[in-house]
Amino acid sequence: MARHDPRVGYGLPTILAVALHLAVVLLSVISLPTSEPEPTSSSIVQATLVSTETVTDQAQRADAARARALARQAEEQSEADEAARQAEEAAAAEQSAQEAERDAQRLAEEQAQEEARLAAEADASRRAEEAERQAQLREEQREQQAEAERQRQVEQEAERQRQAEQEAERQRQAEQEAERQRQADAEAERQRQAEAEAERQRQAEAEAERQRQAEEQRRREQEAQREADEAARRAAQEAEAALQRAIEGERDAAANARQGQEAANSFINLVRRAVEQAWVIPPNVPGGATAEVAVRLGPSGELFGASITRSSGDSAFDRSAIQAVEAAAPFAELRQLPANLQRDYRQFNLRFTPGDVR
Repeated sequence: MARHDPRVGYGLPTILAVALHLAVVLLSVISLPTSEPEPTSSSIVQATLVSTETVTDQAQRADAARARALARQAEEQSEADEAARQAEEAAAAEQSAQEAERDAQRLAEEQAQEEARLAAEADASRRAEEAERQAQLREEQREQQAEAERQRQVEQEAERQRQAEQEAERQRQAEQEAERQRQADAEAERQRQAEAEAERQRQAEAEAERQRQAEEQRRREQEAQREADEAARRAAQEAEAALQRAIEGERDAAANARQGQEAANSFINLVRRAVEQAWVIPPNVPGGATAEVAVRLGPSGELFGASITRSSGDSAFDRSAIQAVEAAAPFAELRQLPANLQRDYRQFNLRFTPGDVR
């Protein structure tokens, strides 16, 4: 049901309409013609105007005026009654509307109260449930705390028992250690006595052994001296023979060395002559130009490689030296050298100077 705004109704318009009609009635009553009293004169002598009209005519006009006034008054009274009736109907309608609005307000208030009551009951129920849940939580917390306290007491008791057992174990171990120490001391004393006796025995045996060894040492020294004298005699003989053999070997080695050096010099000279014959000196060579070439040969005298170890500063000159070595190879004369010299002469350097190859 839609609620009416309490500020809008029929009360005020009805009151205004009734007040308007009452004002009209009052004005009509006040404005009715009345017999005008003759003005009083302050003068002692008064004059009276005598009209030509008869008294009858005047009475008739007065009756007609009163009739008209009464008719107007009746009409105005009828209008006022109609306005009052309409005002009463409007007031009744307004009252009915107000009563309906009050009923609607009352219903709305009752509904709001019911909703508030239900909400209050729900809130109270929720609060009760929350209080019960909080109470349960507090109870659980108290139980957990009590359980934790019991557990702590159990652990403390267990810890005290463990410490007591540890203390008893330490005392037992200390007693055992003291007993072991006493036994060890007694054993050590027996051991020291045994060792002292053994040491005396050992020293006696050692003294006897030293005497025996000294005698044996003197005997061995005498034997060694005889062997040394014999060895010296044989060494002197062998040294004499070795000296003779060395002298003869030196003579043979010198002869072989001379022969090998002669063969090596002959091989180098052959290489130099072959390279000089193959060397084509480029034109416009700077004065004093010199290049060194490292030559590596194979076992049969074949050329393994030729490279510049010191450049002349002229690339054409350096290249002509490399080409001369390559053109003169292979050097089969290497196989004619003694076997011990062939390896030494598989690598050598050649210096190239215009007019001379070394």
